[in-house]
Amino acid sequence: MESVVFIFSLIDCCALIFLAVYFIITLSDLECDYINARSCCSKLNKWVVPELVGHAIVTVLMLISLHWFIFLLNLPVATWNIYRFIMVPSGNMGVFDPTEIHNRGQLKSHMKEAMIKLGFHLLCFFMYLYRLVSQSAAR
Repeated sequence: MESVVFIFSLIDCCALIFLAVYFIITLSDLECDYINARSCCSKLNKWVVPELVGHAIVTVLMLISLHWFIFLLNLPVATWNIYRFIMVPSGNMGVFDPTEIHNRGQLKSHMKEAMIKLGFHLLCFFMYLYRLVSQSAAR
């Protein structure tokens, strides 16, 4: 059963890594003026909810399977994703808003957040892989 938990977590983590890379590439395209703010925000906002759901599923899965350390490691990032989604001001297009993305350094903060998430998901990937291998070796 634990092998299934970590295999699912690895697959989900791979998807979240690809999503973080997609966010970084799209935000850097906006920074270099290869795309306009509206299309960039439209592309990114479409992936905010799947990212939130994917991370929340792994967090709840670790809680249910009683992997406390991994659960506590994932909890702040999952909480931040939910908070960011809930606190979108009314009238904005979503978490990424084309009218505000160039104001107050939001582009830089979004880029920094995507880089931090990429690093976090890479750390989690290797942690899940280690746990999967150690579970298989113990049998």
